[in-house]
Parts: sequence; structure tokens; C-alpha cells
Amino acid sequence: MAVRQLRDARRRHVICEVARSEPWKAGSDGGRTACVIPSPASSTSALRALPSADSPGSELTVAIDTFLSQPDMTANTRRSYATTLRFIEREIDGRPFNAPMLAAIVTQRWEHCAPATWNLRIATVGSFVTYVREHALLDVPGEMRLRRRREHHDNTRSLPTASLERLWQRREIPIRERTLWRMLYETAARADEILGIDIEDVDIHNKRARVASKGGDTDYVFFQAGTARLLPRLLAGRKRGPIFLSHLAPSPARVPATLDLCPITGRARLSYRRAEELLVKHTGWTLHQFRHSALTQLAEQNVALPLLMAKSRHRNLRTLQRYARPGPEAVAALTARHDPARRAPRV
Repeated sequence: MAVRQLRDARRRHVICEVARSEPWKAGSDGGRTACVIPSPASSTSALRALPSADSPGSELTVAIDTFLSQPDMTANTRRSYATTLRFIEREIDGRPFNAPMLAAIVTQRWEHCAPATWNLRIATVGSFVTYVREHALLDVPGEMRLRRRREHHDNTRSLPTASLERLWQRREIPIRERTLWRMLYETAARADEILGIDIEDVDIHNKRARVASKGGDTDYVFFQAGTARLLPRLLAGRKRGPIFLSHLAPSPARVPATLDLCPITGRARLSYRRAEELLVKHTGWTLHQFRHSALTQLAEQNVALPLLMAKSRHRNLRTLQRYARPGPEAVAALTARHDPARRAPRV
């Protein structure tokens, strides 16, 4: 018991002094307080173990901070890049490194992840290495030699038109969810773009809304009569603040940014996580499936690719191709029309 009391006392009363030029060792003062005192026996300063301003670890930290501070990088991209690069920084731990070493760290940590995650990580490290070389921030010799993996896409994510029509008719679902889901489908916009819209950004008369797009651009998205009829009921006279609000005011421990608060009700902007939870609860679908379904159905109606790219706001055709393909319903209808056993239509 006495030993444990002494250990607890020392743990509570530890005194640690820093910024001394002499080496240090642990000692005891009267059996109660663990003190740190100079040790004349050692000739090596503990401060030399700390990374200096010119050490590889310090240079890497500065390079990562500079890379993440690019003005055209979105908050989500910065967050994703930081997760990868900070892990690599901890693994390097101030040691000299090269491109093969980075490749080994990435492989050891993310080799068994899904192809999409693997491709994201190697793209992040590749962009970082290219950036620091172009701006002469670090000398990273060698090549990483990491290859992208083929991503397997779920081609059944497009929702049948009949299922969507049944969803629009479900009056027991709250007006907020019905408006959000209808707007996501009619605009074919990304969920975080629609959730980020404020009332001042919406022009109900012209059926359009101004959104902050991926990459930091500002664009218009266009909706149809279904959304235009629901919006006035949802807003209920509000003139400012976020369109989609949480049902409860935030607690003091989770106060959001000022722009994410409604100045009238004091409630916060609806989060992506909560919006996804509610959709899964009611339907089992994901928010992204509304965008996927809208673009797939437009492609099935033979909408020209330039118009489809304008609607989706994709920047390259390769990204759009996963949406611009006929869905199972269209393929089934095509197969039925060309069935040899089909009876000829009456004239």
C-alpha cells in the first residue's frame, strides 16, 4: 500500500523543467515529489535529441503545411490529404527518406484497402511529391512505382423511376426530407452542395440555386416544379440562413460556425451524416443515389453528352461515364423489344 501511495504521489507531483543546457536525470526529493535535476555524469545534452529547424522531420512538416495551404484546395480535400500525409510524417519520424520509402509506407498501411481507397492514397502522395519537387521544398529522390487498381463500380445504384415516384407520394415523411431528396434528384447535384445552400442563394421563380461546387467554383443548379412547390412550405417565411436545418438547437459544446446557424430559429445546418441516416432509415438508399439516378435516366433519354456534363458539372468525360450508361430497366426494355418470340404489333 505504501509503495502504491508513493507512486501515486510522484505521479501527481511531477516537476519537469525544460530549456536547460545541461543533461537531466530523475531524482527524489523527500520521497514525495519526483524532480528532474542536472546530471553531471553525462556529457550529451537532451536538447540535441529534439529536431532542429534543419532536420528532415522539420522540413517535411513545413512541406506538408505548405502543400495543404494551397488556396484552391477545398476543405474536404485538405482533410483527406492531411490524414494521409500526417500518418506518413509520423512513420518517417525525422529520418531521411526517399520515394521508395514513401511507397513502402503507403503499401504497408493501405495495401489491403479497397481499390478506391488505395487509389486515393497513392494519388495524394503522388501529388505531394510532385508539388514539393516543383517548388523545391524537399529533395525526394527515386520513384514510388505504385500502380492504380481497377475500381469495381456497382451498376445497380440507379434507382428505378417507379421507386422514386412512390417515394414522392409518401406524405408521412417530414417536409424537410421530402424537399431535400426531391432537390437532390431534380438538380443531380452533390449532397454536400445542396446541404450548403442558404435561402439567399435560391431563386424559386426561376427554379435555380447558387452552390459552391467541387473545386471551389460557384455554379447554378436547376430544379423542377416538385422542388419549387415544396420549398415555400419548408421555409415557412424565413428569409435568411440555411435552407435545411436540424430539428434541435446545438448544445453549447457543439456550437457550429456562425454561417451554419439560422439567425431566426437558432438551429444549425443539417449535417451530411444526419441526412444520410434519415434516408437510410426510410428507404435504405444513399444520398448519392439520387444524383446517380438522375444522370443515368437522362442518359437513357439520349441527352447529348455536352448537356449531360453541364447538368452534372463533371470536368472530364471519364468521370461521367460511370453515370452515362443505360440502367437495368433500359437494357431489359431493349432486350424485350428485340426478342424473336415477340408478337408483331397489329397494324
